[in-house]
Amino acid sequence: MRILVDAKDWSATPLGAREAWSQSLKMAVDIVLASGFPMALRWGPEFALIYNDAYRPILGDKHPWALGLPASVAWAEVWPQIEPFHLAIMSGASEAVFADDTLLRIQRFQDRWEDAHFTLGYSPVPDPAAPRGIGGIFVTAVEITERIKAERELQDAQRALREANEALEAERAFLRDLFQHAPSFMAVLRGPEHRFELANDAYTQLIGHRAVVGKAVREALPEVEGQGFFELLDNVFATGDPYVGRRVPASLQRGAKSAVELRYIDFVYQPIRSSSGEIVGIFVDGFDITERVAAEDALQQFNETLELQVEARTRERDRLWRNTQDLIAVVDAQGVLTAANPAWTEILGWSESEVVGRHHLDLNHPDDAPRSAEALDRAISEGLPAYESRIRHKDGSYRWISWVASAEGDLVYASGRHITAEKAAAGELALAQEALRQSQKMEAIGHLTGGIAHDFNNMLAIVIGNLDIAQRHLVRGGSGVERHLNHAREGATRASTLTQRLLAFSRQSPLSPSVVALNALVASMSELLRRTLGERIALETVLAGGLWLTHVDPNQLESAILNLAVNARDAMPDGGKLTIETANAHLDERYAAREVGVAPGQYVMIAVSDVGTGIPPEAISKVFDPFFTTKPVGKGTGLGLSMLYGFVKQSGGHVKIYSERGQGTTVKIYLPRTFAAAEDALASTTEGDPPRAAFQSEVILVVEDDEAVRLMSSEALRELGYTVHVAASGEEAVNRFDALPRVDLLFTDVVMAGMSGRQLADTLRGRNPDLRVLYTTGYTRNAIVHNGVLDPGVDILPKPFAVEELAMKLREVLDAPPLR
Repeated sequence: MRILVDAKDWSATPLGAREAWSQSLKMAVDIVLASGFPMALRWGPEFALIYNDAYRPILGDKHPWALGLPASVAWAEVWPQIEPFHLAIMSGASEAVFADDTLLRIQRFQDRWEDAHFTLGYSPVPDPAAPRGIGGIFVTAVEITERIKAERELQDAQRALREANEALEAERAFLRDLFQHAPSFMAVLRGPEHRFELANDAYTQLIGHRAVVGKAVREALPEVEGQGFFELLDNVFATGDPYVGRRVPASLQRGAKSAVELRYIDFVYQPIRSSSGEIVGIFVDGFDITERVAAEDALQQFNETLELQVEARTRERDRLWRNTQDLIAVVDAQGVLTAANPAWTEILGWSESEVVGRHHLDLNHPDDAPRSAEALDRAISEGLPAYESRIRHKDGSYRWISWVASAEGDLVYASGRHITAEKAAAGELALAQEALRQSQKMEAIGHLTGGIAHDFNNMLAIVIGNLDIAQRHLVRGGSGVERHLNHAREGATRASTLTQRLLAFSRQSPLSPSVVALNALVASMSELLRRTLGERIALETVLAGGLWLTHVDPNQLESAILNLAVNARDAMPDGGKLTIETANAHLDERYAAREVGVAPGQYVMIAVSDVGTGIPPEAISKVFDPFFTTKPVGKGTGLGLSMLYGFVKQSGGHVKIYSERGQGTTVKIYLPRTFAAAEDALASTTEGDPPRAAFQSEVILVVEDDEAVRLMSSEALRELGYTVHVAASGEEAVNRFDALPRVDLLFTDVVMAGMSGRQLADTLRGRNPDLRVLYTTGYTRNAIVHNGVLDPGVDILPKPFAVEELAMKLREVLDAPPLR
């Protein structure tokens, strides 16, 4: 290294030209190069590296490139680890640093990294000219990697030996434990006297837990004398031939004071040989099979008994096969009969030989053949709980047979009961039941029409009587005509209300549903309900938080709630409390299965409860029937609840009544939940401002096939100030429309001969898309109402109507925003 140091141009290194080196640096370099110990000098703030020949192997491929380089460059891979040693020396914080067994991950060869172990020494090199008087650092580095590896290999070998010894001892302990707790009894006998050397728990349990180790077998088990076991042991020891005993009886004393007990054992005597082949002992291994022998004997006795029972059952089965009145057949997977009992002859006239070998479909009625083939497949795959088919008698007629069948392997076993007589009786019963239903239906219709006739006759009596009196007054020139006309009008209005209730019950009344917030609707009705109930009945509302929305006709719902409140008031003549409650409800599959016409799902529930007289149990099922009432004569029409029922069902909901005599009644209405936006929800309908007067320029085309209604409608419209044109049919209306300069609104009946009102409106709107249309009808059918709901954008005025109602509806339609 001295030659290499002397020849190197140091001017390009952090140390500068050699001529400018300080005396301290030169002396330090001489010390390093003269040392036979691996040593390096790191000089100056850059720790420039100079090393000796003994240090070169530590550098590997970095020599001679590392000579003169800063240590942070030459040893870049470990510099973060060793830099603190250098800084501590240069700062004077430490006089020297010694680090034994320092692990450094270095790359002294370009093709690999390695973990190297070193004993490092760092000591300062004085230099008066340097900061703090320290010019550099002497580094001694002794690589001890091989020593560390050898030490670790020795430690690993020692640890492996220790672990092997521990495993060997564990194996010995395991074998001892295995021997001691083995399920079979085991013992080791030594020498010709067969002295016990080892005996496990099962062996000592067999002989009554006697201490036998160290004793000869004849001394340890004296009761065995004369049973042949000692002789067998002597023979095995003498000959070296093992002995195997099966189900050998042994009389043993299993307790110090107990009597000799008979046991049965399976055992083996296996000779033990030394390394030279000499027999030195006997290994005994066996099982106490006393309980198994007892079980086998019992099983043998049971089998003998069972064989007798099987024979008896077989004889009994044969008697059943021959004597049963039911058909029994065995059919293979292809549908061919392989066996048939004598009942086939008695019931169907076929002998067994005539049936066996035929395909079962050959005997089925042709109409039943497809179902019978499917039934056989089902019997093979899953069993056939019940199936009926017609089987041909030998005389060509057919008999009804009810089958049950199950498969066993490739065969189907079927049993059939003759039910032809039962089928005939069932048919006659069905005819009788249908006749009874028709009778009940006619009775219900008679009750309904009788109620309608009674109420309509009363109302017509009011109308006709008052009109007759008014006419007489007019003839005589008297006064009081207006009073009788008002009475006639009241009678006609009552008839109109009755008609609407009947339509609601029959679910034919058109609905105008919208999104309704039920809590807001109930709150808006509170004042009206309190006035209706009077001061003696308290009103309580229990409104659920987070209540869902529903999509119903709010006017109809208000009428339903008001009707229930009136019923509750009448049921509490002495006062009480009415509770209206709302809640979210989920009607599950089980509930829907119990109730007719109820779909499972989410509903909004409103319950109206009173503490009144209640409804008799026998009347609960009739309360929704039209004209049925529990009120006294003259106190109700019997249409209120039937109208409510029709409205709820038409809205896709469900209604349930709970009542107890003397305790009160609760009516729960379930309306389907809607997921429409909450801002669209309507709390209730409110009366608007009175209709403004008609513009005389507004033109209305009236189309009505009933002359009297057409005359009344046109007169009413002219009375309201409109310009009116009339037509008696849809075809005439089209011609009038084409002839008129303009028409603002079409007022048409829905149901007419020829062209309907809907067809007429579509035709005219084809000519004028901005035409306003108002329908009127006494019965909507399906022209503009589907599923009980008005088609979108359709306006209707039900017949009969008052002039005021006509005026309001006209203004509503005419003043609505443009159609497009």
